[in-house]
Amino acid sequence: MRNEQSASAQIPLRYCLYARKSSEADERQAMSIDSQIAEMTRIAEKEGVEIVETIRESKSAKDSGVRDGYRKLLEGIREERFNSILTWAPDRLSRNAGDLGGLVDLMDQGGLQKIQTSGQTFTNTPDEKFLLMILCSQAKLENDNRAKNVKRGLRAKCALGIRPGQPPIGYTLIRSTRFGEPSKVVIDEERAPFIKKAFEYLINGGLSGRQVWEYLVDEGFRTRSGKVPPISMIFRIFKDTYYYGEFEFPKGGGNWYKSNHEPIITKEIFEKARKALKTSDKGKWGRKNFYFNHILKCGHCGSGISGESHINRHGKEYTYYKCNKHAGRKSCKSKYIREEKLVEQISILVDRVSLENIHLKRKIMHEVNKWNQLEKIRHGEQGKSITANEYVNFILHRGSAREKGEMLKELQERLVLKEGFIVVL
Repeated sequence: MRNEQSASAQIPLRYCLYARKSSEADERQAMSIDSQIAEMTRIAEKEGVEIVETIRESKSAKDSGVRDGYRKLLEGIREERFNSILTWAPDRLSRNAGDLGGLVDLMDQGGLQKIQTSGQTFTNTPDEKFLLMILCSQAKLENDNRAKNVKRGLRAKCALGIRPGQPPIGYTLIRSTRFGEPSKVVIDEERAPFIKKAFEYLINGGLSGRQVWEYLVDEGFRTRSGKVPPISMIFRIFKDTYYYGEFEFPKGGGNWYKSNHEPIITKEIFEKARKALKTSDKGKWGRKNFYFNHILKCGHCGSGISGESHINRHGKEYTYYKCNKHAGRKSCKSKYIREEKLVEQISILVDRVSLENIHLKRKIMHEVNKWNQLEKIRHGEQGKSITANEYVNFILHRGSAREKGEMLKELQERLVLKEGFIVVL
């Protein structure tokens, strides 16, 4: 045995410097990668050891077999590019039994001669290998206990009625400045009224989720950063029980808690909103809508007209409508029309449209009644009622592209695109 150890000591040691820093909360106190490399380089110069390779890695060591840098470290030892490791501490190498076993196996096989840390040395001796396993196992134990304590702390927080994480839009988190005093969630006076309106518009105004979003944005609803909220946020609002004072944590875990913050709506309103939410909005939140598709025909070949979206070299998006050549023709001379021009020409047609020429008069009256009811919700008795003709006129002049498209579907007239212009046949 002595001869084997003596022979081992004669082998020139070539070191790989391995520096790791996890981005996870459990290692916030660990030295940065650059600091580890600087300290270990200083030790290498002092001890006169040769560093033949450096491996940097930003990855947690609590799970086995997930670190590319660590895999390269073991491969380098097997390929005999180096036979020793220089690292800041044992827990930089491993916090799990699987990776630790790989290191010890390489020591047993004679491929790994030495592990040098900032304060200790580990070689292929029973005592030093045992100490290495103890230190790495201790790091794993600390990891497991920390995760256990975090989960217990989160459960205790939930039991007090505080949902972990940032509250949804409509609320503000006031962090405590005193030690031991919990943070508070209070109503955001600027945005909470929009949350209430969203539920009112959906239930009493008979609007779809998309329409609610359009109304709120027009009225000035913005995120905490001052941006226009995505339409998906409106749908998340309608599904978040936090607004009436309950929450599930973790999501999908089946554990429900009563919140200690002031609710913006009642549970009854929340349930009514869920029933009123139209399923037609699902799956279309991020999709580009071409509202005038299938409404117009090509004046040259009779094919349909469909929209396309393009982004120019300045990053600005444009929408065009053109012949889709589905009538058996390989080519068509029909010119395209920009959506802005299309809307402008539709607005001109309002003078030629009368209520008698519109299909589904009953549906139009339903929309008018819904509009008048919504005006009362928004402005009380001061809300201005409109007639069916005024509604048609307003939509074609000032409505959204979607509303104009829906209105066009109900015209008896046949509209075609010819030479870049809308023509009534």
